[in-house]
Amino acid sequence: MVRKTKEDAELTRQRIIDAARDVFLVRGVSRTSMEQVATQAGVTRGAIYWHFNNKTDLLYALRDRVFLPLIDRMDDTLLVEGSTDPLTRIENFLSGTIKVLNDSIETRQTYEIMMLKCEYVDEFEAVLRQMISTCSGIIENVRLTYERAQVKGLLAGDLTPAELAMDTHLFFSGLLHMWVKDIEGTQLRPHALAMIKTHINLRRK
Repeated sequence: MVRKTKEDAELTRQRIIDAARDVFLVRGVSRTSMEQVATQAGVTRGAIYWHFNNKTDLLYALRDRVFLPLIDRMDDTLLVEGSTDPLTRIENFLSGTIKVLNDSIETRQTYEIMMLKCEYVDEFEAVLRQMISTCSGIIENVRLTYERAQVKGLLAGDLTPAELAMDTHLFFSGLLHMWVKDIEGTQLRPHALAMIKTHINLRRK
């Protein structure tokens, strides 16, 4: 019985997160009330506040469902030595993110909310700070991978691994924003993987 109750509670929590994603997409985060999320989820406001203290907690949960698997994949793709060289691992990580966006509606919608439907002011400033912290971790892992490429003599030019990592981060951040904005999928999305390959090839000796 206890196990069933926990399972039911987790299902309700996931239903609330799904409902929040639906409402955030239509109304934006700041214009969405907890009452509207409750109505969409088919639960009471009390049920929402049982799982989430406020809308910021709900936004964190929505983000974590998508971004935590991304972080796990980043560690496996970038840092685990294998048959591919370090520059190819960076390309695979960037391309893999685009492929997940193509294949997963949930991921695509969450990116759209985080990039286009949320104003990072007032209670959401902490969300922005955490996103910047996550980006810093990604930059560091990319730097380490460029460093391995440098040791192997794979890098062209005189830029340091730190400079290359920051440049790659800024390139990919811009690409992601434009990819998300290309809702019709006719302008940038068809060319994203080729652009990533070109970006990496410009670094290869």
